[in-house]
Amino acid sequence: MTIDDVIRRIEEIGIVPVVRAASVEEATRAVEAICAGGIPVVEITMTVPNAVSVIREVSQQYRGKALIGAGTVTTAEQAESCLRAGAEFLVSPGLAPPVLEVAKTAGKLAIPGALTPTELMNAQNLGAKLIKIFPCGNVGGPKYLRSLKAPFPHASLIPTGGVNAANAADFIAAGAFALGVGADLVDAKALRDGNLEKIISAAKELVHAVATARKALPASH
Repeated sequence: MTIDDVIRRIEEIGIVPVVRAASVEEATRAVEAICAGGIPVVEITMTVPNAVSVIREVSQQYRGKALIGAGTVTTAEQAESCLRAGAEFLVSPGLAPPVLEVAKTAGKLAIPGALTPTELMNAQNLGAKLIKIFPCGNVGGPKYLRSLKAPFPHASLIPTGGVNAANAADFIAAGAFALGVGADLVDAKALRDGNLEKIISAAKELVHAVATARKALPASH
């Protein structure tokens, strides 16, 4: 997929689930549940044990059915390993120019993290097309995102951290391009216990919240 294809797909779905699991088995179960709940995109973080193997396995299993990305990518080496394993996009918690460089060379999308206006400008100057605002919930959530969008109306921002079905509409109304959702979707205990229904139902709730919020936006969006 091209960078633009991936951006379009993320925009259509509107949600980027972040999978932080304790094992390969848990991670693959999480992907299964998220997809079953109607969200065909997943970001598997490098904090998952054997993350690269998980990305490889899941990318093969869901080829053509779901968009698989890698998260918490902080070095050029990690970026290269994830892309070789089949990741279609890379996400970082902060701004890592080497990661952006590797992605650019490979013709793949890298989504750096930023929090302040300065970080956002630096990310834009390095060519980032989508920017993750993290940890957004800790610094004011939707209100903070709205403040950032005022001087950067054309920036495509993905708030992450503290985003859930209850505040999804507020984030969308504040101008979010898509939502990065972690623990509020992939419940660690449910995953451990194999209670996939809980994750499937949380995914469905989130899909509904985003679709409803987008319908309510003024036509100018």
